Amino acid sequence: MDFIKRRTELAERNWHDVECRAAASTWHDTSRKFDYQYMFEWAGRPIIQDPQDICALQEIIWTYQPNVIVETGIARGGSLVLSASILAALAYGEFLHGQSAKQRTVIGIDIDIRSHNRAAIECHPLGPMIELVEGSSTAADVVAQVSTKLHGKVMVILDSNHTRDHVLRELEIYAPMVSEDSALLVMDTGIEYAPPASFNVERPWGPGNSPMVAVADFLATEAGAQFEQDRSIEKRHLLTCAPGGLLIRKKACEQTTTLRNVPAVPTPE
Repeated sequence: MDFIKRRTELAERNWHDVECRAAASTWHDTSRKFDYQYMFEWAGRPIIQDPQDICALQEIIWTYQPNVIVETGIARGGSLVLSASILAALAYGEFLHGQSAKQRTVIGIDIDIRSHNRAAIECHPLGPMIELVEGSSTAADVVAQVSTKLHGKVMVILDSNHTRDHVLRELEIYAPMVSEDSALLVMDTGIEYAPPASFNVERPWGPGNSPMVAVADFLATEAGAQFEQDRSIEKRHLLTCAPGGLLIRKKACEQTTTLRNVPAVPTPE
């Protein structure tokens, strides 16, 4: 039996099963009420993600093997450490096979990097792989700093302010930094479908003003036509905060000339 083929078939079955999807959605909405996403750590640092998204992140990094990962929004640093750990594993694998390990870096951007979080990240065993930039992810001086740190293959994760306007501006700025055949992951697109009552705190974002709306608007642009959504991991995991948020920059030969004929982001079934 071809394992990957069979797994894909099972994922498609589950994805199209109304009862299965409803159970995953109910669990996700309920779990947020109890701050479930705050319960996890990666290599000693709190990581505010669902376990399925933690697993998805390592799959994406391992698949595309970037030299640089740019992350907007760092919270307590767990996601930065996760990214650094997978990049470190890639480098160590190169070393074990007698190859020269490639230089790999994680760049974390946040409008407010608190001193205790900065100290914990910088003192972490993987701290030397992580560069911190404080300021708004859309500010010109921050973008200029980040641009000077890029090398090789670049991947981007957007997880800061989740309003439509902010995320769309981030997409306009950071999408061109993403290398061909690499990933751009927009987190928390699921806000579009989440009942506001399932969140314990009030935020300026919500249905109609979410990362999902920004993704749809971006994909309808000429720049967005260089990307395509990849739902393969989402279909397998079922539970994610980022439905439709994984965008892959196509190789130049795969980019169509009909740049504006881009479908809108599909609504979960």
